[in-house]
Amino acid sequence: MKARSAILYTVLRLLAFIVPFAILMLFPVFQELYWLAAIFAALIGLSLSLLFLRRPLDDVSTGLSYRRERRRKADRVSDEDIEDAAADAAGDEDR
Repeated sequence: MKARSAILYTVLRLLAFIVPFAILMLFPVFQELYWLAAIFAALIGLSLSLLFLRRPLDDVSTGLSYRRERRRKADRVSDEDIEDAAADAAGDEDR
């Protein structure tokens, strides 16, 4: 996973929340009820990210999946290696 794609996605998600929150805070009603502005900004940010940030999300999730699979392959021991080790151990015991 490239750090650039993860940072870009994070910054865009934050902007999708901060910009609507700042606009809502300009209204006097939301200045008193800031928690309501935060809820509306979160819903607006979620909607915007679902509509416009699908490609950066795909890049990040593909990179994470590739990295996890690469790590899993490196940690995995093949069955043949285990069988060879068992056969070698059994052969050493017979001697």
